[in-house]
Amino acid sequence: MRLKHTMIALVCISLAAVGCSDDDDVDRPAGPEYDDVYEFAGGCFTVDAAPSGSASAQFLAPTGDDGDAFGFQESDQESASRFYLKASDLGTYLLYDDDEQYFVVDDGAFSRQSEILSDIFTLNDDFLPGVQFELEVSEHDDSRFQFRHLASGQYLTTDGLSASADDAAVITLYEADDCAEYPELTVDAEGEIAQDSFDDGSVYGFVETHSHILSNYGFGGAGIFHGSAFHPLGVEHALPSCEMFHGEEGRQDLFGFGFDEGSDLAEEDLIETLTTGATPEFNHHTEGYPEFTDWPSAHDSSTHQTQYYTWIERAYRSGLRLMVQHATSNQIICELLEGDGTQPTRYSCNDMVAVDRILEETRNMERYIDAQEGGPGEGWFRIVESPEEARQEIEDGNLAIVLGIEVSNLFDCFLVPHGDSEACDEQDVIDALDHYQEQGVRAFFPVHKYDNHFSAGDGHREIIEIGNFAQTGHWSNFTDDCPDVPANFDGGSVAFGDLNEPRDDYFADPPTDMSNFADDPIGHFLQHTSRLVGGELEGDYCQNHGMTQLGEFLMHELMERGLIIEVDHFPQRAYQRAFEILEEFDYPAVGSHGTHNDGQLYELGGVSKFNFGRCSDPDREGSRIESLEARLELIEDAGVYPAEGFGFDLNGFAGAPGPRFGDDSVCDQPQDDPVSYPFESYDGGVTFTEPQVGERTIDFNTEGMAHIGLIPELIEDVRNDGVTDEQLEPLFRSAEGYLRMWERAEERAQDIGN
Repeated sequence: MRLKHTMIALVCISLAAVGCSDDDDVDRPAGPEYDDVYEFAGGCFTVDAAPSGSASAQFLAPTGDDGDAFGFQESDQESASRFYLKASDLGTYLLYDDDEQYFVVDDGAFSRQSEILSDIFTLNDDFLPGVQFELEVSEHDDSRFQFRHLASGQYLTTDGLSASADDAAVITLYEADDCAEYPELTVDAEGEIAQDSFDDGSVYGFVETHSHILSNYGFGGAGIFHGSAFHPLGVEHALPSCEMFHGEEGRQDLFGFGFDEGSDLAEEDLIETLTTGATPEFNHHTEGYPEFTDWPSAHDSSTHQTQYYTWIERAYRSGLRLMVQHATSNQIICELLEGDGTQPTRYSCNDMVAVDRILEETRNMERYIDAQEGGPGEGWFRIVESPEEARQEIEDGNLAIVLGIEVSNLFDCFLVPHGDSEACDEQDVIDALDHYQEQGVRAFFPVHKYDNHFSAGDGHREIIEIGNFAQTGHWSNFTDDCPDVPANFDGGSVAFGDLNEPRDDYFADPPTDMSNFADDPIGHFLQHTSRLVGGELEGDYCQNHGMTQLGEFLMHELMERGLIIEVDHFPQRAYQRAFEILEEFDYPAVGSHGTHNDGQLYELGGVSKFNFGRCSDPDREGSRIESLEARLELIEDAGVYPAEGFGFDLNGFAGAPGPRFGDDSVCDQPQDDPVSYPFESYDGGVTFTEPQVGERTIDFNTEGMAHIGLIPELIEDVRNDGVTDEQLEPLFRSAEGYLRMWERAEERAQDIGN
């Protein structure tokens, strides 16, 4: 027996290159120490592999005459490729070498590629490039690893893939230097967060009450809204050029064009744009990463991403501690642009399909940020499901994310049911609320732009009038007999006057069949051209109907569950009824578009939002905070916590603060005291430098708040205008104010439920 082992040892020494074993026992030195599979994110490593059952390992390096492949073939580390390990998910990595090439495995073959495809470019929701590898502890050596190929589900061997983990190569990662930098956007902030609470125990930081981080997963999930807050493969796939969707010169970005032009766009021009599938002339430059020629530009470009995760991180470092992430979409806009061939989609235009996908991707975004930061729970972006959980995350120095829904067709409760579906009933509402509560959703808009089974739509004019007609088949339903209610959208003249025919019965059969609108949207509109070019109906009009019986049932269910009720898309009559119900049950609500019903919202313990005045007045130093101070007077009169936060509605087609200086200034008189760099955060712990997006330096002074990451500049701008830190304190207490509203809702639910 001893002779047999001696002979085997001699053979192993002489044939080390091919490996050798005796009953699968391998004498190989232990690999470098590690704590878990997550710690390698963002590190630089060489990679060697030994076949299963072998002590002979070789390093991964380029092969082939043109260096267009990889192989485990080098015996010394100096000749090995150095790989940046880019985390695409928790414990999942891309290998990016020192010549900016990817390690790719397709159909078992190793290749070396400078560019990779993704679901974004293939418009295939199921597409996975062969570049992602799940790092697992080796079944053969617990000091080393094995790679599971994400696209195929198979295991990496030294020369291909195998379905069996028994065949997996035994991988070692050795720390190295001089890796290539993986493409990414910078945060442009240095230092540590210095404050998580006030002396009285209140949490520190401001709230963004109304946000849409992942609108790109609405509208059919392709490019009607372009750009994502993250992508597993990085910024080149999250924020590429929009030309494949918006067309050359951005001329196929019809929704952005129509929305950004707003009331300046004549009805005839809008119809011509929709029928031709292109804007009349140049619309915008399309370049994304790394040029970003025209976008992001939140104040004048509605259909491009403004909340990439590093931009959110920059806002977080300035004091953002609570953020309400509303899943949003617009089925009719999606069907219009898909149906006329202007835009592709990846999946259904249905609002609730979009909601489900956005909720899923928000969870994936939390995982992605965790992966960059070193493992589960390590990231600063934390989804919360209770005020207690939110409070704890903020006290731990993180950004708490509240999930919400803001769509017209909530729970698929259409005013006019589609196809063979039936009208929603109370049990449908209960089942839907049960489901979405389980998914972690805590904030709900009962209605958005268009009429649904809960309420008439919010009364928004212009293109939304046409959208509501397409959604329901009903003529517009505006009247000049209006209650005296300060609703947000429902007021003023009617843009398409000849489309308006008020009706008495909200649930009457529609005069026009729009059930097949998605198949031929332009054809449906052309049948009613005369009504669409009839001109404006001047006056002060409002929706003729308000909240339905099922809408009232929904309100009661939301209150009994302690959920957050958003009221600012109710039209006047529904808004009035909503406050009657809230008053009856002493229940708080949220006006995240800025309304407060003459202070009644605050009296109930609710919260709203404010905007800084955009332009300084040389005769009134510090006047840009007057809106906040006026609200604080109402809040203090109501005897509730003195705080108010932001509600920018970014990625929600609402714009953002524009520039004070330059050719695009929104100010009527000369401005002083522009923002200069560097400057410090309100708490003094973080220093901000000039914001970069790839190759572009954003000038806040002449471009305004181009994305959410320029909130630090917005705050610094008003400080330069004479607003004191004491005056700003209610802003930095607004996360606490929101939590108190949420806590009160849960407290009231206990009494209402009994």
